[in-house]
Amino acid sequence: MLKSLADQFQGIFSKLAGKKKLSEENISDAVREVRLALLEADVNYTVVKMLVKRIKEKALGEEVIKSVTPGQQFIKCVHEELKELMGGDEVDLDLSGQLPFVLLAGLQGSGKTTTAGKLALLLKKKYKKKKPLLVACDLQRPAAVKQLQTLGERVGVDVFVSGTTDPIQTAKSAKKFATEGHYDAVIVDTAGRLHIDEQLMEEVEGIKSIVNPQEVLFVVNATIGQDAVNVASEFDKRLEVTGTILTMLDGNTRGGAAISVKEVTGKPLKFECVGENLEDIQLFNPSSMADRILGMGDTINLVRKAEEHMDEEEAKALEQKIRKSTFTYLDYLKQIQMVKKMGSMKSLLGMLPGMNQMKQMEMDDKQLFKIEAMILSMTLQEREERVELVPSRRRRIASGSGTKIDDVNRLVKSFKQAKQFFKNMPNMKQMQKMFGGNASWH
Repeated sequence: MLKSLADQFQGIFSKLAGKKKLSEENISDAVREVRLALLEADVNYTVVKMLVKRIKEKALGEEVIKSVTPGQQFIKCVHEELKELMGGDEVDLDLSGQLPFVLLAGLQGSGKTTTAGKLALLLKKKYKKKKPLLVACDLQRPAAVKQLQTLGERVGVDVFVSGTTDPIQTAKSAKKFATEGHYDAVIVDTAGRLHIDEQLMEEVEGIKSIVNPQEVLFVVNATIGQDAVNVASEFDKRLEVTGTILTMLDGNTRGGAAISVKEVTGKPLKFECVGENLEDIQLFNPSSMADRILGMGDTINLVRKAEEHMDEEEAKALEQKIRKSTFTYLDYLKQIQMVKKMGSMKSLLGMLPGMNQMKQMEMDDKQLFKIEAMILSMTLQEREERVELVPSRRRRIASGSGTKIDDVNRLVKSFKQAKQFFKNMPNMKQMQKMFGGNASWH
């Protein structure tokens, strides 16, 4: 995701790295390259023109700071302007009222139905809605209703399906059903439509007038670039959208939609879908997106994932074990299982600053699974290091885990080295700061 744009920005910044100070000449050169990079990323031309003007003015007006390099100063300027362009701060979902409705609209193929399932799961987990309802108002696509029902089963959410082929009548029935059924939030999935299709636009306007939603979210495929912005503007004129959801950010995303849509529509980016799994949806954070565009990783969402999946008491207990170098294979196993819940190793490592430049590194989950299998093949005494892993025990572990004796030997060696490393580490607090408060999850 956004790799090409991030690589270009890294190239621009590296050219400034050798400069002794920022001058009008080298700032103009850098801004010119920023402009080309953004246009290649399919960012709206008017937005690019305005953004580079702000960056140049900010960079020229910046007070020289002795402790940072010219390159770092320029990066700071670009980051701040990108962040402001995309909204500055997160804008959360509005679920006010006794029975809030969320209406999803957008083009065909934008991923609305899948996004409806992801939002339903998010309502349960993040927003603590015990009884959300999904409503199938996409009656244009033959498989849409069945797809929504399948998603509802997977996330444990009821799906309202009417016997009619009229989406407006479906919306009326769904509103009555949701009220009588004491649901606490409703997500309405609608058919994909072109903004120039008058009949279908009138249809979604009719659905909106019936359910009177707190949120009208425009769902857009992030790979289509600045065309998304033009379409978003047209949908906003007809539906008064309250925000945008970017989907397929794990695909070949150039960045145009993410950078342009807030500035052009005036409506906030609210969520982003970053993978195929139903858990792969998160609040859109402008600072996080600016980090990713500039190739600086995504530590904001990495720390959030860690906090979401790690129990605070367990984290403190493990930190104490690490400090005293008394953590065991059993502790290691718990960490591996926690990391697996957070997502693939490739995606997690990609969120760390600088990892995008380590192209030679093979970032897959095979090694992690192999280590887990070896530890699971140990007895409880072995996992707690109450007995020595002598050769006969290592052979049994290798046989039980489907690995080789060399793999077990490497695990034992690396585990001992890790314990020695933490034992010799002089300042654990510094590591805590680096990883957002909890060193132990890393």
